[in-house]
Amino acid sequence: MQVRYFLSAPRHAADSAYARIEAAFEEEGAPLSLVEIDEAKGIWEVSAYVDAGDGEDRSAEYAAAAGLGPDVAIGREDLPDQDWMASVLAGLKPVRAGRFVVHGAHDRANVGAHELAIEIEAGMAFGTGHHGTTAGCLTLIDDVVRLRRPRQVLDLGTGSAVLAIAVAKLARLDVLATDIDPVAVKVAAENVRANGVAARVETAQATGFASPQVRRRAPYDLIVANILAGPLISLSGEFRRHAAPRADVILSGILTGQAAAVRAAFRAQGFVHCRTLVRGEWVALHLRRMAA
Repeated sequence: MQVRYFLSAPRHAADSAYARIEAAFEEEGAPLSLVEIDEAKGIWEVSAYVDAGDGEDRSAEYAAAAGLGPDVAIGREDLPDQDWMASVLAGLKPVRAGRFVVHGAHDRANVGAHELAIEIEAGMAFGTGHHGTTAGCLTLIDDVVRLRRPRQVLDLGTGSAVLAIAVAKLARLDVLATDIDPVAVKVAAENVRANGVAARVETAQATGFASPQVRRRAPYDLIVANILAGPLISLSGEFRRHAAPRADVILSGILTGQAAAVRAAFRAQGFVHCRTLVRGEWVALHLRRMAA
């Protein structure tokens, strides 16, 4: 049986809870959603869709993962046998970042004539554009690709391939999109085809940079990675080895309190800080490798 556990909180607290819940349930691949439910009051709902046996209650586990204290009410909903992810996405509004608008099929008619549309439908991979990390990356991609015109691009930890699709649509560039999760790679490939950029975006399963496809295309003029701060720090040396001199790097999945550590790790590898975007408790970083 599948169960939805949920809580509601102001955006700042909801972002923080989302990050903690994501880390706690990462191994079992529990899908999450972060949805605004009261625009006037700025209240957001964080949901986790988890498997539970008959009579099993995991609300205490969810509450502990959220880390918001005992006063936050945890809701539970037993889900019927339906396409629940499609139901979640149907209620999401289009997200605009830079020239991009990320939307579901139900919002095709709401895309402006001069906007770059990225359509993401229900699936098992993360990345609908609604989380601050994805929107921050899209904004930086808009600026960096327009001004720097990279040639070789890597989207590391692609999830639903939103960022890879954005790069391919913005400047008709070839992109390699990789993810450690084979399910994410499958969903990414489907999204790439649905957005008409299959000729530009290659998808592949890879653990970090350890992949023949990744090595074959290196060095990269632009690497985007919306993952987590810990893996980014651990892989900072690999970023340097696979980045061309003066290459741009866009990083996210980083809480504001983690940004200094990520910048320090990359500074030690010869990257300089160009720009930081802050969205709630999340930051997106633009770094550049110094010339060799």
